[in-house]
Amino acid sequence: MFKEYSYIAVDLGAESGRVTLGTIHAGKLNLLECHRFANAPVQENGSLKWDFQKLFAEVKAGIAKAVETSRGRIAGIGIDSWGVDYGLLDADGRLIEKPYHYRDKRTNGLMQKAFELMPKEDIYTETGTQFMQINTLYQLLAAQTAGSAALAEAKNLVFIADLVAYYLCGRIFSEYTLASTSQLMNMQTGRWCEGIFDKLRLPMRIMPEIVTPPTIVGHIKSDLARQFRCKSFPVIASASHDTACAVAAVPAETGQWAYLSSGTWSLMGLELSKPVINNKSFKYEFTNEGGVAGTIRFLKNIMGLWLVQECRRQWQKQGESLSYQQLTLMVANARPFLYTIDPDADDFLAPGDMPAKINKYLVRNNQKKIVDKGQMIRIILESLAFKYRRVLERLEETAGRSIDVLHIIGGGVKNELLCRFTANATGKKVVAGPIEAATIGNIIMQAIATGRIKSLTQGRNIIHNSFELKQYVPENVGTWTSEYQKIKW
Repeated sequence: MFKEYSYIAVDLGAESGRVTLGTIHAGKLNLLECHRFANAPVQENGSLKWDFQKLFAEVKAGIAKAVETSRGRIAGIGIDSWGVDYGLLDADGRLIEKPYHYRDKRTNGLMQKAFELMPKEDIYTETGTQFMQINTLYQLLAAQTAGSAALAEAKNLVFIADLVAYYLCGRIFSEYTLASTSQLMNMQTGRWCEGIFDKLRLPMRIMPEIVTPPTIVGHIKSDLARQFRCKSFPVIASASHDTACAVAAVPAETGQWAYLSSGTWSLMGLELSKPVINNKSFKYEFTNEGGVAGTIRFLKNIMGLWLVQECRRQWQKQGESLSYQQLTLMVANARPFLYTIDPDADDFLAPGDMPAKINKYLVRNNQKKIVDKGQMIRIILESLAFKYRRVLERLEETAGRSIDVLHIIGGGVKNELLCRFTANATGKKVVAGPIEAATIGNIIMQAIATGRIKSLTQGRNIIHNSFELKQYVPENVGTWTSEYQKIKW
């Protein structure tokens, strides 16, 4: 397996992280997971934060295992993570405080404050970004409004994946795909929005240079190379946003296709050549984010399997530990189309007792509380599938194209019931896979950066030949359509 040099992909998710070794040989990509670890927020003085030092220690442990496994034959390393969250560095390059978690309550009400300083339409015209209170824009505004000492002291703001890269190689930068999720970058120019920083009185001085992917940004520091017992190797800004990496891994061939990156969050969209910023995209709250190879990810963020994860976590706290396989069996025995919820309702954003939150939502919307766990999970999965249909219809309408195939990538591929529900609800053929899409896209982009793969098209062909894909053909479309038309949210 290791006759050729391998690449290390560090994929950081909001629930877990993984360090994977990828080797491209004979037109196929082979993966070997070297280290997987839990990633969860911590409470600190009433705030929700990330323990970055612990996170980086896990990353280093994974790199050490990958280097040992490959016998030091490493061609590069790339890091991808969720968007919007950041760390603040002082003048000496030290992390001032633990980075805030995007679900922290400090951004409550900050969107309205922003709109008082700059009209909502003007912000969207500049950024083309979906309005979500988790965005970096509102996090920065929250810090500024609270008179944050850390913000006042900060020399640089660095997003999470790029913060890991900085710790590895010492270069401060902001990778394009990750920067584009902040609602602080102009999607037409690829530069920071001076108007937004000026009108909201935010410190543009702390924003680093924006780097386009894939770019070699440095090499592993000598002291780290000694720790890993290897020669220094390139640190590559492959595409620092996990969804950008995941979309790069879509094994699409021809035709009109859309993607659904399914995990804690669901991100559904199209790969376009230029941003779509108009009245309709504003009305439907679509976002334009940077993609790889000069593309734009025109998409919608949807509250994904977070709802299931939080239900499972709550039941575990109550002493009932249920596997996802057990929950799937329970769902199969539950009544179809009993109730629906809007997965994107504000009720479900913060962590906590999700079953109680869902029941509170149901009662408020003239439905009844659910006691049966399988029934609750079925309601979540059906509601997600209906939400996917709505977003898909609006994508077709806004972009002016008909979609034939929906590619589902990411961890949600393992939820075969949701894949099947999605095909039924949308009436589209679903192609599911690969699962570790962010990791795969990360490695493909590294290989492009180092010249071992010539193009994204070649990379996607390699992916198509390397991983098993499963197809779902729509069934009972008439019944699903009838139930969809009853939805009031």
